[in-house]
Amino acid sequence: MFERVELPVWALILIVGFAAVTFASHFLFPSVRWFFRKRAERAVARLNQRLKRPIEPFKLMRRQDQVIRLVYDPQVMEAVRHYAREEGIPPNVAFEKARSYAREIVPGFSTATYFGLAIRLARRIGEGLYQVVVRAEDQSELDHVAPEDAIVFVMNHRSNMDYVLVTWLASQHSALSYAVGEWARIWPLKSLIRAMGAYFIRRRYANPLYRAVLARYVQMSVQQGITQAIFPEGGLSLDGHVGRAKVGLLTYILRGWDKTGVRDVLFVPVALAYDRVLEDRVLIAAQASGRRRFRGRTGVALGFVARILWQKLWGRFRGFGQAAVSYGQPVSLRAFARSHPDHDAEALGDLLMARIRAAMPILAVPLSAATLQARGGRGNRSQLEAEASAILEQLEMAAPEPARVQEMMARGLAQLALRGVIVEDSGEFRVSGDAQDLIAYYAASASREPGPDASPPDRLST
Repeated sequence: MFERVELPVWALILIVGFAAVTFASHFLFPSVRWFFRKRAERAVARLNQRLKRPIEPFKLMRRQDQVIRLVYDPQVMEAVRHYAREEGIPPNVAFEKARSYAREIVPGFSTATYFGLAIRLARRIGEGLYQVVVRAEDQSELDHVAPEDAIVFVMNHRSNMDYVLVTWLASQHSALSYAVGEWARIWPLKSLIRAMGAYFIRRRYANPLYRAVLARYVQMSVQQGITQAIFPEGGLSLDGHVGRAKVGLLTYILRGWDKTGVRDVLFVPVALAYDRVLEDRVLIAAQASGRRRFRGRTGVALGFVARILWQKLWGRFRGFGQAAVSYGQPVSLRAFARSHPDHDAEALGDLLMARIRAAMPILAVPLSAATLQARGGRGNRSQLEAEASAILEQLEMAAPEPARVQEMMARGLAQLALRGVIVEDSGEFRVSGDAQDLIAYYAASASREPGPDASPPDRLST
């Protein structure tokens, strides 16, 4: 038993290596994981004391646990059986397909990434490019929402800056869960966006099994009180108007809501407006082509960023004007269900989009564009100010102060002139020959009327 045993060096190395791995996996790693888990739990507890709506445990579950919970949900399992029968494939094959969908959809929320990196980065970008304006009084109703109720922010989609702006502004309430399109499923955005709690969806995917998995995830999130943020238009506005709602996600929420339960769902309309939309020319080109295709080039984007950084370095960057956020009148799902017993998702979508339009802030550039469009593309300063005063009075149902009109028109005309959209000649402003489409685009964002939309509503929205 105590005799000496001779081993080759390679065998000794293997034995020591296996012993080290066993020790680490059974003793060292669990201790390290316990240490960091406790630190994370204490950090979340401190964070929840600051937030108006604490982060729900469902959002803090391990991603793999959420995938298992989703794929073994009775409704998903029923959808798997139905899909297997319809497609004539073995149930285990359909189940693996559902599991792959669940892995694609379910996020992997990280409090450190969201509150440590994303919020700070969003604030730096937002304040670095725009003067951010928020009507704080519009948020008062959010402070009185019952803790057990779920909040769904419903926003118009003007720019990709929307994600940055709302992530930062909603950080004092809770962590948002976004529905993000396929464009973000590229490295390295995919991991970062997933860590921020966003979930990916395929907008035009007609697979019934995929839709069943997606619907159930959305319903489970709302049932657990996760704060959601959705863009019902389904994509960026190509013409500047607030479009009609695509009711896919709204339908899922309506179907999954328990009207006999204690939890209500509060839809909060959020209107977003910009003096300059970074993608305006790309969107206008897509509108002119009749196809929602954005041929953005990486080189152009990098050059744009480099130019801004260079201007900031030398103190020449003047900013892109204002970016404004306004909260509309919330819609209680319980109250809506009483007036709409059939739970009509299209009626809910129309109501929410109407309240977004009613809350739309009027900024300097859109107002200036609207006045130029109303006067046929030209006019002197006094004529444009008189037209702007009439537009504001019609929109706000009250006569605006002359000083406010003069200040807004001065800023708006200066911004348009800086971009070469308008030129001034002998005291008269006129639209440049190739900039009529830009004027129409920004004038539309100052309108409270729904834009033309001949396309049928999709079943999915983001």
